Amino acid sequence: MKFWISRIGYRCFLPLCLSVLFVCTGRAQSAENTRVDVFMGAELHYRDIFHNKVYEVLVNLTPGVKWYMGNRWQLAGQVIVPVYNDYGDRYKKVRLNMAVLSKEWDWHRKHFLKVSGGLFAMERYGLDVKWMYAATDWLALDAQAGWTGFCSMAAGWECSPMERLTALAGVRAYLNGVNTEFRVRGGRFLYEDCGVQGEAMRHFRHCTVGVFAQYTDKGKENFGFKVVMMIPPYKRSNRRVRFRPASNFRLTYNQEADAYAGKMYTTDPEENEREGWFDRSQSDWGANGMTPDFTVRQKGGTE
Repeated sequence: MKFWISRIGYRCFLPLCLSVLFVCTGRAQSAENTRVDVFMGAELHYRDIFHNKVYEVLVNLTPGVKWYMGNRWQLAGQVIVPVYNDYGDRYKKVRLNMAVLSKEWDWHRKHFLKVSGGLFAMERYGLDVKWMYAATDWLALDAQAGWTGFCSMAAGWECSPMERLTALAGVRAYLNGVNTEFRVRGGRFLYEDCGVQGEAMRHFRHCTVGVFAQYTDKGKENFGFKVVMMIPPYKRSNRRVRFRPASNFRLTYNQEADAYAGKMYTTDPEENEREGWFDRSQSDWGANGMTPDFTVRQKGGTE
């Protein structure tokens, strides 16, 4: 049940979050390799669900910031700025889309773990855990679990308690010779529907193209395709504060225009199927074994 956060509750909640953030960032800043990236992205949404209109389109700018605090801590934020809107009044306001603090670990470049907390995409807030195990150079297991509530700033401040559990687990197979990846995962998705999803993706230089099919108990059958384009420039500076475009642009087509079936939130403003959940420099499994999309210019012009 949704409720409006009272002023008293908000005054208690905000100092608590700031206190936790202060403790975490204070510890992370002890590392030397800290950096801030300020980036600008864009997103395109479209749907064809009404007989009297061929397509409805929503175009947003998505400026964001990432603070790499060292020791694999990261603080990320993103804002949605509507540019063109056919979707209605709820989508016309400038609003905060993400504010996430996360921490990563890995063991022997085989076990990977990421814990995130804050405001996620899809108007969710809470806690999220991602895990992956690279069993061989072509086989990996993964899982994601979240405990979240609803939080939106589209029409004022709307929030609900953290009462929803989501959990997905799957397996990945990668054919190194042709840079082709297959994924199957299933479980309980964001809107409490249970189902399974399969994907096949071909990774090219700076681009990934894939097809998918899914079945859930609420949305039934669905299929479509995905395209992930990595955005230049592919050589980045080594400055402590960098201004750049977003790392990627994603386009997804769903045959069924069901906004509540087979969905899952993201916890990083630049999260995509090509780069995965974890720091690419710490893993060489799958597409991470290809030539990196982005390189960093070191002092003296070396990379």
